[in-house]
Amino acid sequence: RHSSTSRGLGDVYKRQAERLVRSWLTSERIEIREQEDPRALMHLLVKYPQGKNGHMFAVVIPKGRDLLAISSMTRVDEGQQESMKGLMKTDEEEWKTWMHECRMQLIASGVDWGIHLGHSGKERKGPLQAFNVSEPLWFDGLTKNEMMQNLRSLWLAKLGVIHEIKYTFGAGSGKPGPVDDWKNKKDSKQRVGRPSPPHPTEIQADESMSFGDDFDPTDWL
Repeated sequence: RHSSTSRGLGDVYKRQAERLVRSWLTSERIEIREQEDPRALMHLLVKYPQGKNGHMFAVVIPKGRDLLAISSMTRVDEGQQESMKGLMKTDEEEWKTWMHECRMQLIASGVDWGIHLGHSGKERKGPLQAFNVSEPLWFDGLTKNEMMQNLRSLWLAKLGVIHEIKYTFGAGSGKPGPVDDWKNKKDSKQRVGRPSPPHPTEIQADESMSFGDDFDPTDWL
């Protein structure tokens, strides 16, 4: 009886959290797209901030967990990936240094993150093909301020890496580059945090909403 009562209260809290999150997003005039996801009580794609510089984020309340998960994926432009390959061939140490600084920047941002590197076999030398940022927010700390500050922190973490890529490797070709980790993974788009909107046409537009290979969404599910 106690177990069923606890589950009932948990469902009430989740529904309340869902209503709050939706109302907060609406009050900030943030664009919302509903996503079908059997593993989530709520799965939204939201654009933050408003305007042409906005990025898409997945905002998810997973079933069986008392938290809100926010994540965003950026796919690196094909031309930028080619420039990275060129650096890998001409100056491997410089490439390693750049990737080290990229990782340190993500660590310093304070958000959870993961990267997708090009690979052949077990070797993952590069180029950088995609990266993700994510943050969990537990219900006992869920406020509008915390949710909006998380969105802002994730957005700034993305911008930092995007600007580093553009500064070092140029604006790119405007075409999305390949992501080796996504090949032959037909079920990957069905995972929580991985809905299936169209892939971006340039790095600024983003998103496939994955938690990435270095950060497993099941940690929060």
